[in-house]
Amino acid sequence: QVQLVESGGGLVQAGGSLRLSCVASGRTFSESVMAWFRQAPGKEREFVAADSWTTRYADSVKDRFIISRDNTKNTVFLQMNSLKLEDTALYYCAARNSVVILSLPEMYEYWGQGIQVTVSE
Repeated sequence: QVQLVESGGGLVQAGGSLRLSCVASGRTFSESVMAWFRQAPGKEREFVAADSWTTRYADSVKDRFIISRDNTKNTVFLQMNSLKLEDTALYYCAARNSVVILSLPEMYEYWGQGIQVTVSE
């Protein structure tokens, strides 16, 4: 059974940093897209960043967030810098059975349970 488990969330002041981790188990994702999405209260789930043969970022996080992975540990990371109030959301790790990066959540087969990131003033 495939599982994605996020960690590293929490409360941080605006301008601060957090690093999210997502450990995958049940299969290897070295040849798959791994991504991060987020969902704020009352809003739809939105694409944040993804990693495959290349990387892709939402415009809202470009130059502030960095996605990376360690295939030896089946883990993907999201380094979040210069955090803003509007980054507050539930962050989800996701993976899809392809190397093509897509930003639509429905194109991802595997999801973590989500982890809260709250940015305060």
